Amino acid sequence: MAHCERASKPLLKCIRTSYVRGLAGVQLPANRGFQSSAVARDEAQGETASQPFYRAPDPALVSSPRLEKKLLKQGIAPIGSRRRRVALQGSDNIPFEQLPYQCFQEARQILQADREEKLQEIQSVREKIARVQAVPTENVREELAKKSKLGALEQHLQHLKILADINDPLVKRKFEDGQGDMTKPVYRFLAKRKWEEYRRKILVQRITQMKVIPDVLAHCEPVVDTKLYFGRRVVQPGDFVTSRISATAPKLDIQMFEREEKLVTIAVVDPDVPNVETDSFDYRVHYLAVNVPISILNTKVDLAKLSPEAQVILPWLAPVAQKGSPYHRLSVFILDQKDSQPLNVADLKAQETNRDNTQLRTLQARYHLKPIGAHLFRTQWDETTAEVMEEIGFSDANVELRRKRVEPLPYKRRNPASFR
Repeated sequence: MAHCERASKPLLKCIRTSYVRGLAGVQLPANRGFQSSAVARDEAQGETASQPFYRAPDPALVSSPRLEKKLLKQGIAPIGSRRRRVALQGSDNIPFEQLPYQCFQEARQILQADREEKLQEIQSVREKIARVQAVPTENVREELAKKSKLGALEQHLQHLKILADINDPLVKRKFEDGQGDMTKPVYRFLAKRKWEEYRRKILVQRITQMKVIPDVLAHCEPVVDTKLYFGRRVVQPGDFVTSRISATAPKLDIQMFEREEKLVTIAVVDPDVPNVETDSFDYRVHYLAVNVPISILNTKVDLAKLSPEAQVILPWLAPVAQKGSPYHRLSVFILDQKDSQPLNVADLKAQETNRDNTQLRTLQARYHLKPIGAHLFRTQWDETTAEVMEEIGFSDANVELRRKRVEPLPYKRRNPASFR
């Protein structure tokens, strides 16, 4: 053990020295080559020089969990990983493109030559698309063939654009720092791949294991990344949310990975409403809105701020669970409207007036909707449920549900007389 401590002392001393040196000279952002402009660098240098680091922590250098929380409360996310920010505190401020490593620079030259080849292929494909568009068509068959060929060429063009930038270290750094431009195909590809590696698998696991599929809809293949927020809290798929928090409408962050804009329908359905008369469960629609525009840049949707006249069909109803009932699954579905055409809000408000026992699969078939995203949270009886029930005027707030005692079969009954 003594040998390990003796060997680790120089390393700990070096780490402490580099950490202090990085905090003392908080001029690193001013000298980094990938900042926005020289004016911005000078302003940042003047601000950081006038006050200590703990009062104005730099998102590119902060490594303390306490200072990270302070930045997050201000709405500023730390840049990159904590390991990278610690390494930058003791770096020599050399621009990324000028790192003095021969192998690294040789690799960059190879990548640059490969990118030039891809750019030439992109130019040739663009010229081919222009030639195909200039060819006149005489009948419907030729028009369909032309449209199919143009679609294949456009798809190949987008693939080449991704291959041209996928290996660029600067592109990967910007994406990891959260500074990627989603209007470019390479950043959309990287974002989709990252989502499919973990978050999509978790979402599909939740909605299948908790039987949201097929209880609410028969089938759903998520193709958009949907995040759910109640205030500042990020709700993971399947989390429990108290009745007081879910009394207000949530916010959604719907990230697309395609270029075109879409009009979608947003529905929140509870399939676990107890029905004492039939000894089963009914459906209840807690929210329904149509004609909601989303795109790769327009991702934020506040359900409380959608237009009541042009979008909201059924406003938000606070989800509650009666005492004694099992937890309720509140499923959120994003449904793509056919050809992104707006639905008639007046007809919908006249027809869809009943929240209770309205099935989402009926609405899907009636208005030709296609599910493209989903989310899920759960609610159960808690200390705030009775208060929320009183606020929304829930009729059976004082009713406690109890499980019916099931008599065992004759051969399973305990008969003490037979034990003698």
